[in-house]
Amino acid sequence: MGKSIFLLVLVAIFTCSSCKRSKQGKSDIDIEFTQDTLEIGYTYWWAESGPFLSPCGEELSLAFSGTITDILPPTDAAGPLYLSQKGIIKIEEVYKIKDLGPNTYANQQFFVSDCFDGLDLKKDDQVLVFCYDYENALSLPGGTSILKIRSLRDPLVTSFKKYIDSDQNPLKIKNDIKLWEKTGLGENLRKIIACKMVPDNY
Repeated sequence: MGKSIFLLVLVAIFTCSSCKRSKQGKSDIDIEFTQDTLEIGYTYWWAESGPFLSPCGEELSLAFSGTITDILPPTDAAGPLYLSQKGIIKIEEVYKIKDLGPNTYANQQFFVSDCFDGLDLKKDDQVLVFCYDYENALSLPGGTSILKIRSLRDPLVTSFKKYIDSDQNPLKIKNDIKLWEKTGLGENLRKIIACKMVPDNY
């Protein structure tokens, strides 16, 4: 009798753990962080930023959430091109990694870029970050590519993870347009939803 109960418990544990694993999506990436820093260039000349580049969306190369650990004063290091302001983010969760060969994200725990001027962010803010690739290297278009969130369980994070889990299919988050409108990205999302609904675009 005791042996039978023990076997039933084992089967139940195995079944539950299997269910848990099967529920994980593509955005649930287990990372063993290294104490290295990823420095990403600022594609300041891009007209758009954020996770929904028009008209039909672009594949993200790296997306993560984390906490700002420092923002340095602005400088003229970039010359007449833009006002350079470096920020440092401690990466806490990674949702998307695109294979860029030797330039692929390599589990660094800290992120640095000089695109923080005008973003109204400060130390200890939690953020959601969207990166692309330019000339086969990671890049950040600034602006709405760094969004302030309330926590790592912010509804924006939940919606974004659904987007990644569906291979960036905007139809999966069409009911979240009002949520993204609060960040100024509602119209961008509408555009790529409209594109997805046109045959042969995907």
